[in-house]
Amino acid sequence: MSNISQTTQIPAQGPSSALEARSLVKNFTAGDGSELRILQGVELEVDRGEVVAIIGASGVGKSTLLHLLGALDRPTSGEVLLGGRSLVGMAPAEVAEFRNRHIGFVFQFHHLLREFSALENVAMPRRIGGGTASETLQTARELLDAVGLSDRTEHVPTQLSGGEQQRVAVARALANDPVVLLADEPSGNLDGPTSRDLHDLLFQLREEKGTSMVLVTHNLELAKRSDRILLLKDGFLHPWNGDPKGSKTGEPVVE
Repeated sequence: MSNISQTTQIPAQGPSSALEARSLVKNFTAGDGSELRILQGVELEVDRGEVVAIIGASGVGKSTLLHLLGALDRPTSGEVLLGGRSLVGMAPAEVAEFRNRHIGFVFQFHHLLREFSALENVAMPRRIGGGTASETLQTARELLDAVGLSDRTEHVPTQLSGGEQQRVAVARALANDPVVLLADEPSGNLDGPTSRDLHDLLFQLREEKGTSMVLVTHNLELAKRSDRILLLKDGFLHPWNGDPKGSKTGEPVVE
């Protein structure tokens, strides 16, 4: 039986939005002591089952925003709500438990544990969440089958191709049936054909599981498959106007 506490549960009958950001501000202190405001007051609402792509020039704060949405960092001000539950006021241990239970992450570099098999890597989040060994391994097998790796369960990361490792990372991100999956340049380290295979997989899983997704990407092909494309510029999110050179400097925001 899972030991997930009641305080970090999301009600089964929650609001239509899976994820909300309200007036998110994030400041950093520069080396000279001056304050840098990266995010000026981001507003975002992601419906259940919706895929939103976030694009923008390098260095505008896309990864910073994703870290705030995923409770890997706290905003200077503003709040994030997941399934209607605000993360404001949660103790660090509660936030960690909530994050593990309800948020899935896929990064550009898969961050798999090298000494563990694909099966063990995928089972890890659910095991940490309190699932039994037999239940977590069964779920992991089902997820690896869903991403086309049922014959690679006992392989360690060094025995897998880059695309296979990223598929394992996607399966791991779905281990706890998250409310939202956050992906930071998920295909940025893959070649063209392998990238397209991964994109197909993400949208296939969305159709099958109804998982909401926020995708930070420079890949226009991936962004255009999303339900909405938003441009992060000058600390705010804006609807994208279709111009691939959307920054003040003319630097491409997508490729």
